[in-house]
Amino acid sequence: MPQISVDYSAGLAGDFDRRGLGLAINRLAERTIDAKPESCKTVFRPSEELVVGTSGIAGDAQVYVEFQIFPGRTPEAKAALSEGVLALLAEHVRPKPGTRLFTAVNIAEIDREAYRNATAQG
Repeated sequence: MPQISVDYSAGLAGDFDRRGLGLAINRLAERTIDAKPESCKTVFRPSEELVVGTSGIAGDAQVYVEFQIFPGRTPEAKAALSEGVLALLAEHVRPKPGTRLFTAVNIAEIDREAYRNATAQG
């Protein structure tokens, strides 16, 4: 654990190094919530369209990061993780001029009793 999802506006694809950002997020998780390196899994998913409010301004973009973690981390550790991710986004994502960029982070706790995973090799 954790499972990390990064949803981003597809138009940002050339504006940041996803692998570099993913490695930085994983390292941050190790430092702030004591995650094991091999358990940090970050997936990037492009979103084709973003509509903000009722005006639907063209040129808006978003990066939304969600962590799924087991319970037990302090509120301070989770806040440090969220703040650290926002700082990494500001450092790594450089949208084109005129783009209004929205960034957000959510830390959600997984039900430890219900969670299952498996690893397979082909």
